[in-house]
Amino acid sequence: MIPFETAYKILLNQATFAGIEKMYLDQSMHRVLAEDIRADRDMPPFHKSAVDGFACIDPQPDQELQVLENISAGEQPTHKLKKGSCSKVMTGAEVPTGTTHVVMVEQTREKAGNQVQLIDPGKKTNSAIKGEDFRKGDLVLPKGTWLRPQHLAILAAVGHTRPLVAKRPSVALITTGNELVEPHHQPAPGQIRNTNATQLMGQFKGLGINSQYFGIVGDTEQSVLNAIEEAVERHWLTVLTGGVSMGDHDYVPDMMEKAGIRILFHKIAMKPGKPTIVGRKDDHLVIGLPGNPVSTFLQFELLIKPLLYKQMGSLYQPPSIRLPLGEALEQKKSDRDSWKPIRLEQGEVFIIPYHGSGHIHALHLAQGFVRVPAGVQSIKKGAIVDVRQV
Repeated sequence: MIPFETAYKILLNQATFAGIEKMYLDQSMHRVLAEDIRADRDMPPFHKSAVDGFACIDPQPDQELQVLENISAGEQPTHKLKKGSCSKVMTGAEVPTGTTHVVMVEQTREKAGNQVQLIDPGKKTNSAIKGEDFRKGDLVLPKGTWLRPQHLAILAAVGHTRPLVAKRPSVALITTGNELVEPHHQPAPGQIRNTNATQLMGQFKGLGINSQYFGIVGDTEQSVLNAIEEAVERHWLTVLTGGVSMGDHDYVPDMMEKAGIRILFHKIAMKPGKPTIVGRKDDHLVIGLPGNPVSTFLQFELLIKPLLYKQMGSLYQPPSIRLPLGEALEQKKSDRDSWKPIRLEQGEVFIIPYHGSGHIHALHLAQGFVRVPAGVQSIKKGAIVDVRQV
């Protein structure tokens, strides 16, 4: 067995940049920028009002002003302000030259003769200054940014409608086990429904990656070998679940080697996920995960997700928080690092009742995991722990 950190480093060192392509803006969600993005204009591009109100100069309580014009969003002012005058402006409209404040409509009273009285103008300027968000030429999104909706908005704001992005890695997914049937089938005695494929495809899709599912492969050497060889020939990354441990029908490690895959490591000093195996053939990677669903879920979060980020030119920084334990943590075995599913409640961390790596139901409430180092059998209530959120 090797420590988790060693496994992590070995795996991520296998990433090779996936290449680049141009993508339309509306198809760029979950892509990684392969270029720096700079502003093509100031933002805002002009001084604009943040409220519906009256643009004026140094407003005073009870002051009466002459309204020069009404300016809607998208229109340009035609009058320059002077003392004793104002212009009515809508939210987002450009304010006239000379404006120091915009007094909210609610703080005014309109009067006859195109006059307005400032009841209580307050001290807020209620306006946005030209270029206060960013200036023309400013770096607004750096290369390596994983594009989410807020980033797409910035791309739209600077008119960058065909960004250069990293290509998505090609991924194959294989599940193994004679005991498995697909979810739409009624299991016979001794059989269970295949949950790993659905779970992993969902995790890949959460990264914008559509994995090719090769189905359930039976526990024979030839069927496992055939599936591995076909997947490796067609995809950069092949992920298998099941058949990686020491059982009589755990053929994945041997068939990986028979397929010409060089084993980089097999077994990580952690639970769940100990039997995880990783190998490489030319530019293709193969990762064999344990068949238990909590193991596959966790290993995807800890190892596969960072690998995919790096393959697309980005650095995965897992969301984490430090909070106190809401109750004491006790465990009988502490020979390996263990990861416990947790929930958060009123600023405290609670371990979810967890019966081992096959306890799939423990995941449905899990908001993260806490790592308990090897050799630690108890942690006191109130102790601060690091939560890796999922």
